[in-house]
Amino acid sequence: MKFAMTAAALALAAAATSFGAASAQAVPASSDWRTPDPNNVVVVETNKGLIIAELYPQVAPNHVERVRGLVKSGFYDGLTFFRVIGDFMAQTGDPQNTGIGGSDQPNLTAEFTFRRGGDLPLGAGFKHGSNEQGWVANLPVTSQNSALAVMTADRKVASWGNFCPGVLGMARAGDPDSANSQFFFMRQANASLDKTYTAFGRVLQGVDVVRNIKTGEPVPDPQDKMLSVKLLADLPADKRPAVQVMDTRSAAFKALVAKRQAEMGGSFTNCDVDVPVQVK
Repeated sequence: MKFAMTAAALALAAAATSFGAASAQAVPASSDWRTPDPNNVVVVETNKGLIIAELYPQVAPNHVERVRGLVKSGFYDGLTFFRVIGDFMAQTGDPQNTGIGGSDQPNLTAEFTFRRGGDLPLGAGFKHGSNEQGWVANLPVTSQNSALAVMTADRKVASWGNFCPGVLGMARAGDPDSANSQFFFMRQANASLDKTYTAFGRVLQGVDVVRNIKTGEPVPDPQDKMLSVKLLADLPADKRPAVQVMDTRSAAFKALVAKRQAEMGGSFTNCDVDVPVQVK
């Protein structure tokens, strides 16, 4: 396996070096980073390279439980990327490698949205129209205005994952409750999927690998595949990468978001920021 800093982490390091002593406060401290739960990190070895992704049970608990269970059983090992659209996504997770198969588990009820209260604040949150945008861990999220929580019975507001590059979404048929085992990695942003598909994870390292997978609808003679899919917690200690992700609630990340927001102006969304990650 080959481990490295993500492009976002490299850019942040370079920016910190160029800022110099006058802006030392922009340099991330050790407290600005978090270590993901290894039971929520999936390590995918493909023939094109390594993908490391984090799962978010606080957003889609049933989908994460399903994927974790299938990963632990070895279900995904050897499955191809059978449907890959260049500026959209790469789909896998079908034992038939055709798009019509699934596991022997029952289909999942949709988790297109989730309820967010004061116990789940948005990292680096900002106004986006009448809503708010930010991050839950590394997942880009849009939410109703937090001020509305005082008017709801559960003191929470509706929130949903945004299908930015690297986000993992659960594939389904026409029935909203038809997701089973198939899922996809976003190659580029596509907001039309928001609130119509379940977002349950995001790539920490390997978006470049996802974008290098052979395209096709379906892929002709698909060769690109997931050779091995494991939870980080289940890897032997000597083969387990050390993963750190910038805490999206940290001052360093808020500064990164503010800088990008100033550069882009009114067109800015949370899809325009990559959360820095270090993998060693």
